[in-house]
Amino acid sequence: MKNYTITVNGTVYDVTVEEGGAGSAPIRAAAPKAAPAAPAAPAAAPAPAGDAGSIEVTASVPGKVFKVEASVGQAVKAGDPIIILEAMKMEIPVVAPEDGTIASIDVSVGDAVESGDVLATLN
Repeated sequence: MKNYTITVNGTVYDVTVEEGGAGSAPIRAAAPKAAPAAPAAPAAAPAPAGDAGSIEVTASVPGKVFKVEASVGQAVKAGDPIIILEAMKMEIPVVAPEDGTIASIDVSVGDAVESGDVLATLN
């Protein structure tokens, strides 16, 4: 028998798995216990000084910056590509959420980004 501790949606379970023949591995789970406290989130990076716009353009998926399509000061329409991300061998455009002017580009080609990271801002 092997014991495991498994967390599902923040609830922690102690699980015992009996090793047996093919297809005969009954699982017994104990009552849930309190989940350990989540680690503190790292402090957010400071925003660029005064140059940031009020509309944030964020990454929808984790990946790598493949290409920067727009430049600071450029006027864009909703749906215009600003950044191209590469994720899972695919090129994924990150587009302007609304009409505006590029206030800042906060990434460079080759940067690794996570989902939700601010890539650029618009005014």
